[in-house]
Amino acid sequence: MPHNDIEHILNAINAVIVGKKTPVKLALSCLLAGGHLLIEDLPGVGKTTLAHTLAKTLGLSFQRIQFTSDMLPADILGVAIFNRDTHEFSLHKGPIFTQLILADEVNRATPRTQSALLEAMEEHQITIENQTYDLPEPFFIIATQNPSNQIGTFPLPESQLDRFLMRIELGYPDAQAERELLLGQDRRQLVHDLTAAINSDQLKVLQDAVSKVHVSSALIDYIQTILAYTRDSGQFVYGLSPRAGIALLRAAQAWALIAHHQQVLPEDVQAVLPNVIAHRLHLRVDNANGDFITDLINAIAIP
Repeated sequence: MPHNDIEHILNAINAVIVGKKTPVKLALSCLLAGGHLLIEDLPGVGKTTLAHTLAKTLGLSFQRIQFTSDMLPADILGVAIFNRDTHEFSLHKGPIFTQLILADEVNRATPRTQSALLEAMEEHQITIENQTYDLPEPFFIIATQNPSNQIGTFPLPESQLDRFLMRIELGYPDAQAERELLLGQDRRQLVHDLTAAINSDQLKVLQDAVSKVHVSSALIDYIQTILAYTRDSGQFVYGLSPRAGIALLRAAQAWALIAHHQQVLPEDVQAVLPNVIAHRLHLRVDNANGDFITDLINAIAIP
């Protein structure tokens, strides 16, 4: 049963990532919806641990790439090397050839290196020397980034931000969770000792279940009204794209499945809305101090 698998996954992750049940549910929703995840927060709050825990719990092959300012695209994708004996090029595969990639501190790399991920994120393939190579399935990228005001960062361009289905933050733990971290077992050891809660075939079943969660015509109207509001209200430099609308629907379906709902409800849309749209929108200067998510939700009637 999908719900039993989901509860098993959540329990395993929350045993390692304490006091962060909502961000964990959002991260799982993102992957079940087939999307890529961006985690933006200060160093040391558990971004890398969460990514590694998700990979281990979902039974996925995993590679971590530490992004730095001197990294080149070939360090991620691999390189074609000419063999003088066979007179052919052979590919020495880079770390991107795995099911779950942790692109750690992705905004420390230059835009040229960041762009090496674009084709992989959108098409699940890469191209080297005019040769296309398919990536493993399922394929996810979890990228972490430090706040853009920190030294040595290169902001991700809008086209790349739009490839991430969700952006989440972890934040500081509350006092009880932090005490458990201080007195408990080392998180790295806990991750090392984790066993997979499901395998790739079971993950595919869960993803198929997400796409089958019922969506009413009224719920589609609600999402379209949200999209239209961002385009017509005058609050934003530009509104949400159709791809953002699809991302919002898929994320809401995944959240509904995790919440054991028989169909997508408006509260499922609202639960994922900030994490799906905030990194895709830019407020006009005269509205820069507003809480636009709350304003948006309050401005649109619930069907």
